[in-house]
Amino acid sequence: MAESQEETVRKRQRMSKVWDHFILKKEDRKVQCVYCNVDLAYHNSTTVMMQHLIRKHPVSVSSTSIASDTSTSQRPIDGVVRPTPSCTVEEADLLTESILKMLVTDMHPLSMVEDKGFKKMISAFNPNYSMPSRLHFTSLMEMKHQQITEKLKTVLQDMECVALTIDIWTSDATEGYLRVACHFLGEAWEMKSFSLTAMPLKESHTAANIADWLEETTDKFHIPFPKVKAVIHNNGADVVAAAVILKERHGWASVRCSGHTLNLVVQSALTNCKTIANCVASARTLVEHIKKSELACTKLKEKQQQMGMPTIMLIRDVSTRWNSTYRMLSRLLGQRWPVTAALSDPAVNSSAEHHHPDLKPEHWNLSEELTRVLGPFERVTEFLHGEQYVTLSALPQLVHNLKKVTLSSTFETAPVTAFQAQVAEQITERWQELFLFQPEAPNTVVLAAALDPRFRKLKFLPAEDVFKVQSTIQSMALAVKKEERRLNESGNEATTTLEGRSAPKKDGSFVNSILDSSSDSNTSDEEGNAQKGKLQLIGCFGAKNWNKYRGRWDSGMKVYSFFITSRWQHTFIKSSYRSGPSTRSLFRELHSNSDNIQKIRDFLPTVCGEHSGGVS
Repeated sequence: MAESQEETVRKRQRMSKVWDHFILKKEDRKVQCVYCNVDLAYHNSTTVMMQHLIRKHPVSVSSTSIASDTSTSQRPIDGVVRPTPSCTVEEADLLTESILKMLVTDMHPLSMVEDKGFKKMISAFNPNYSMPSRLHFTSLMEMKHQQITEKLKTVLQDMECVALTIDIWTSDATEGYLRVACHFLGEAWEMKSFSLTAMPLKESHTAANIADWLEETTDKFHIPFPKVKAVIHNNGADVVAAAVILKERHGWASVRCSGHTLNLVVQSALTNCKTIANCVASARTLVEHIKKSELACTKLKEKQQQMGMPTIMLIRDVSTRWNSTYRMLSRLLGQRWPVTAALSDPAVNSSAEHHHPDLKPEHWNLSEELTRVLGPFERVTEFLHGEQYVTLSALPQLVHNLKKVTLSSTFETAPVTAFQAQVAEQITERWQELFLFQPEAPNTVVLAAALDPRFRKLKFLPAEDVFKVQSTIQSMALAVKKEERRLNESGNEATTTLEGRSAPKKDGSFVNSILDSSSDSNTSDEEGNAQKGKLQLIGCFGAKNWNKYRGRWDSGMKVYSFFITSRWQHTFIKSSYRSGPSTRSLFRELHSNSDNIQKIRDFLPTVCGEHSGGVS
């Protein structure tokens, strides 16, 4: 037994340099420190000796290499003497917040914080940072969601009006969701869009349920129903019916998604023509074969390099996106000769059963003409996808020009010619209500176009409808002025002075910024001048002769109405931070301009004869 203990002691003496600082007393089973001569109990372990050196003789410990001589299972003595400094609270909070923002911005799963590679990357940034658990990030994300929700509620309270976008979609797990987004103009007149909810749908997607869900969302974010001016939705029957219900309940305008409508127009025309459908199917089969075959992909890249063309892959279309068909055909046409050369290579077609012939010549010609006729639709689709500018006001002119361009082109193949006719028919059928306007039920899209300086002439409407739109806008503007005067007289709202103000006072009306007011102007005089200026030119025609000369009304009113409309557009756009002209100044400037008056005088005698003297 004694021999075994001595052997253990000798082994430990050989393994640890701590014995350089102590003397072993075998008989008493003690060790003595060579620096302070203190005796310590010895139980076949050097731990007590190390602790004594650390507490009593740290200088001696730091000057020796005891830690390097200890066993691998023991803690290094340098680490005990000088503990690694921990990450400060500020640094830890900053890193945690940065990781949370990264997860939210890039929509990474929360399990990413448990990945080894991610932990190593964070450790390289700050080795002293201790990564929180996945549950901790889950709670932080819930807190962040609540903070943003409260902040968004505050922002929406200050907004005059908002528009909502709704969409119902199904996940890969066949779970239905309703997404609701809101859109409005910020303080600097920039477009703002926020996603309000993506709620799971556990009940049937009926029109009544969809309407109730949308009302619940607006209540959750404290959005009063009168603030919602329009709901943008797709062409699904249940969603359209829900929009009708909401319009009846709260007066929300129903606006169908123009991108979805355009997709239905093109998809219907593509599938109705069997020749075009077969051509697209053949092109799709060719693209799928090349993308699935590693050998074919390699050969295609070789042929592209040999012909000095960029090494790009082919594109396969998606059934729910018509423009993906256009892009597939365009890419295939651009890579026609490398594709043909790759398919002709014996290595690709080594056997008859794996033979995939190239497209037929008539298919190539048909694809080329089809991309030409689909080109304008692709550009319109890209424009409608914009998020930083308004697209609603441009829709009537876009649809009008799209139909015109489609019918004006000429093609050699009969299928593409038939495709033109079908597309034009689909445009007329699906957008027939887009160009209808009744003063008693104004079309929101047409009003938006009339207030857009780019389309203020309303060339897509007949002359008689143009007059209806302009008269409706004038009436709406005067109604706003009358309401402002009533509120001012009752003392409920003070009139904001135009000169030197930073922003106009908002009254919650759709056209609140069309016509500004001034506190020192006489509202009654402005209304009288407005009606007088409007009726002076109309009176020249005479009530009896109105129907007779209605066809020439647009030409006669072109100078007058265009001037008024353009001036109001300027006022509407600049009213956010600059004052605009009053109604009186508009008509005063019109009648003081000799060129405008002379143009009206020159035209009126040809239509009204003796009534031309009414404008003077």
